[in-house]
Amino acid sequence: MEATSPILLFDSGVGGLTVLEELRRVLPQAPVIYAADLAGLPYGEKSEAQIAARVAGLLGRMCERYHPRLACIACNTASTIALGMVREVLEIPVVGTVPAIKPAAAMTKTGVIGLLGTAATVRQAYVDKLEAEFAEGKRLLRHAAPGLVEAAEAKLRGEAVDMAVIETAANALRTMEGGEAIDTVVLACTHFPLLKDQLALAFGPGVSFVDGAEGIARRIEDLTRGQQFDDRFESRAITTGDLAEFQALAPAFARYGITRLEAF
Repeated sequence: MEATSPILLFDSGVGGLTVLEELRRVLPQAPVIYAADLAGLPYGEKSEAQIAARVAGLLGRMCERYHPRLACIACNTASTIALGMVREVLEIPVVGTVPAIKPAAAMTKTGVIGLLGTAATVRQAYVDKLEAEFAEGKRLLRHAAPGLVEAAEAKLRGEAVDMAVIETAANALRTMEGGEAIDTVVLACTHFPLLKDQLALAFGPGVSFVDGAEGIARRIEDLTRGQQFDDRFESRAITTGDLAEFQALAPAFARYGITRLEAF
């Protein structure tokens, strides 16, 4: 393993910055490639077959070009659909992102948990499995809120957040049977923690939010324990989309020590 080999963080957009933030806390010296598949956005509206083929194909090509030591799919939708396929294709460790139902079940006092995700994530059998395994005896209410992805991306570009979109998502959960008792909300998309302040206003007091970013960073730290890092490899952000539009996100990446933005 070369000390300059980077960690590859892959997301459909820039929601994975919530994972990068936690990763910088535990591995501040690690070289990172942040890959944003903006040309494929939004994943949540695509079919499972489309997502699996696209994610596996892109990660395969990126690994050939950049030779990372580890890849992280910092996207709930892509992970719940394509993680198994990607692990079969790549010869490096692959860390996925799954809805944080287990910690939410441990946190809730009322036994009613809300889950906000993309349409593709919300309907996955994998989520059913997590609910059955970790939230037995609890009530899990799910809502697909793709508008939050666009709101989060807009916020990172410095644009105003449309609170109507946030309130619509919150009300959708609140008005479900038993929704008035929600005290814990799983943010099952890495974009959504970027809107935590706005979501807190929409849900009101007494509601906690949980996501998987911290756990993912700890898993990456465990898998790279004992490895050497050399920052001669310059951390960078790459995109499959329009580079000029991507440059608008430069201030957001700069907060995490990434000033080099490139087209893939």
